[in-house]
Amino acid sequence: MPLPHGAIPARGHSGKLPLGRRVVIPGNNPTQALMAATGFVSTARDLVRFFGQLSPGATRSVLSVESRREMVRRQWLDPQSSGERHYGLGLTSGKLAEWSWFGHGGGFQGFITRTLVLPQRELAISVLTNAADGLAHPWLEGVVHILRAFEKNGAPDRKLGSWGGRWWSLWGAVDLVPMTGKVLVATPSLLNPFLDASEITVTAKDRGKITQATGTGSHGQSVRRMRDREGEAAELWLGGSKLLPEAEVAREMRERYEASLGRNGAIRRLKVAARR
Repeated sequence: MPLPHGAIPARGHSGKLPLGRRVVIPGNNPTQALMAATGFVSTARDLVRFFGQLSPGATRSVLSVESRREMVRRQWLDPQSSGERHYGLGLTSGKLAEWSWFGHGGGFQGFITRTLVLPQRELAISVLTNAADGLAHPWLEGVVHILRAFEKNGAPDRKLGSWGGRWWSLWGAVDLVPMTGKVLVATPSLLNPFLDASEITVTAKDRGKITQATGTGSHGQSVRRMRDREGEAAELWLGGSKLLPEAEVAREMRERYEASLGRNGAIRRLKVAARR
């Protein structure tokens, strides 16, 4: 497809290994025999518009309803796939977070993509990455798990809105996410942030209780927020764990670890110990 005048196609990138750095791959390199699969240019927005029209329930489409049904109908099972996956005519399908989906992945030198449609929710999602090790597949699945968590637990209560926010410790960040009648403790570093998330039942303005958690999640213990002189939430206690705003944790880490050892002090000591 001809590009608009002056448009620059995205450039791909290799992984960091084996060279120890990423190699830039031109976005306009010839596709040769793969032209039928990769010889076009698109955007995430156009991909979701196109895939959304492939749903049998779409009111507007470039294909007939009968053709779309055959494309998404499970005609061949992929028996070697670790997850349930079937092939239709030009599309794959399966279940994720209890939701049925159809779509397709893509890959070319320096690029990994995945697009899927949740027909019962009338949603299409596309993730494009311009790196050979891009996490298009797990990122997209993470999006689906987040959507599923909100459908399962309900929309946020307005009265719990003030509990939402990100808190930090040396171990990283946690997100308090209000939903219907409770607050979930999500882990944003996970591909599925709500995996095994603890649940907080709020009992007062700055008090609550962990009413659901894993074996290491302080089940049954109290939750409290401490406020500063201006009335802003300055500390969060989940059971016996204290969490702080990002800037406060960053300051404490610099003072406690960098000031006493120097930025590379610990690394230098480890090298000396290794030589001995």
